[in-house]
Amino acid sequence: MVTLLMYLAVGAFAGTLAGLFGIGGGMIIVPAVLFALAAEGVGVDVMTHMAVATSLATIVFTSVSSIRAHLQKGAIDWHMVSLMTLGIVVGTSLGVVLIAEVPGPLLLKIIGVFAGLLGVQMFFGLQPRPGDSPPGRKELAVAGAVIGFGSSWFGIGGGTFAVPYLSWRKMDMRRAVATSAACGFPIALTGALANIWSGWGNPELPAWSSGFVYWPAVAGMVLTSVPFARLGAHLAHRLDQGKLKKAFAVLLICVSIKFLSLSF
Repeated sequence: MVTLLMYLAVGAFAGTLAGLFGIGGGMIIVPAVLFALAAEGVGVDVMTHMAVATSLATIVFTSVSSIRAHLQKGAIDWHMVSLMTLGIVVGTSLGVVLIAEVPGPLLLKIIGVFAGLLGVQMFFGLQPRPGDSPPGRKELAVAGAVIGFGSSWFGIGGGTFAVPYLSWRKMDMRRAVATSAACGFPIALTGALANIWSGWGNPELPAWSSGFVYWPAVAGMVLTSVPFARLGAHLAHRLDQGKLKKAFAVLLICVSIKFLSLSF
């Protein structure tokens, strides 16, 4: 019960920040789950993999809410999603297979570097310039594979990679965000299932785990992250978006420094 309450609080925190800062919850959930697992005494060799896998499993459920919201506005390009999905499944699966061989402490450092780079990108508002033409079928399949591969390593729904890419390929920002949200579901589902398979039978995993997915964390975060994301979105309309983005960027940089400074 104490464990479930802790993850209810983590979900509320992650959901509020995700809604407040307008970014998918993966880069919030992974650090929060990682610190919670460390507090539970989970082994160093598996806790980073568990944080990534658990984040992806959570996004399976929370992405449905996001997709429904975008469906109501008719902003999702389903043709583009369908062309990217095969690449997403292949890239995400390959990413999980490779990440399973990376030692936990090293994976923590890799995530720390990524969080720092993302923080710098957000703080300075760095975005690619729009391209001259929309992408073709083969390019979308390859892009899906790359986006899925990267997302599987960092426990995110793909928006960090997909939105800049789609914007660069001449899709307006509203449709890029909506289409990216729809791509998040196959990324998260494939990543969660692959992590269950790759971690199955690991003797270091705690009870209530299926492979690297830790179900108490998933349950607690799903119950609170969606309603609290709405609260965060409501607060976001009352606050300065530019300052919010910079504040979140600073938070990511602090997480990066913390991850890179940890030693085991």
